[in-house]
Amino acid sequence: MTRNKTSSGREEPVESEPQSPGRPRDPQKDRDVLAATRQLLVEVGYQQTTIAAVARRAAVGAPTIYRRWPRREALIEDAAFGHVTPAPLPAPTGDVRADLRAWVETFLTWLAAPVTRAAIPGLLLAYQHDDGLYARLVARSEEDVRALLAELLAAAHLQARAAAVFDLLVAATTTRALTYGLDEAADFCDRTADSLTALAYSSWRPDLADQLDGPAQGAQLGS
Repeated sequence: MTRNKTSSGREEPVESEPQSPGRPRDPQKDRDVLAATRQLLVEVGYQQTTIAAVARRAAVGAPTIYRRWPRREALIEDAAFGHVTPAPLPAPTGDVRADLRAWVETFLTWLAAPVTRAAIPGLLLAYQHDDGLYARLVARSEEDVRALLAELLAAAHLQARAAAVFDLLVAATTTRALTYGLDEAADFCDRTADSLTALAYSSWRPDLADQLDGPAQGAQLGS
């Protein structure tokens, strides 16, 4: 038997499982733990979704969880981002604006899901204190999705702005999901798709802007 601290700091006993060297991992226990984590995130929020609480809900020992997820943030991340992903992403149609709107809608729907919405604020705070945790998320999920968007834009010869388009897509949909959820989602998707399309097609560069502004400013000064 092990003891685990509750959110109030009090220790509670949690039944642990007998160790068995070489015992294969039970995928059903993974599913039970992740399901319990998702339930708790929606019911009691990020702070109260502790390893001890998840162990009680899933009817497993805390060591079972720690063998799979070394820390709470990793468990919550898997529960929030692993049960649904932005894939299957919308198939390209050849219409850049329509494709980007489909991506906006997909990301917004995913991020506004109750589980994801409950997890993100706490995870963002955890990422501020642990760069390695965020790097893990980027390596396992963001890189592949970012590459898919780059491929979509490259097909229209717009790859130069792919990184900026992806960053704006994530920032806009995350902020909207956390603050408004799916309220007036259609209008938001339309507006954001317009902005992303304009950014994708933009040829503006700071050095060119300086060259263009120079003569105009000189003419104004001389007039």
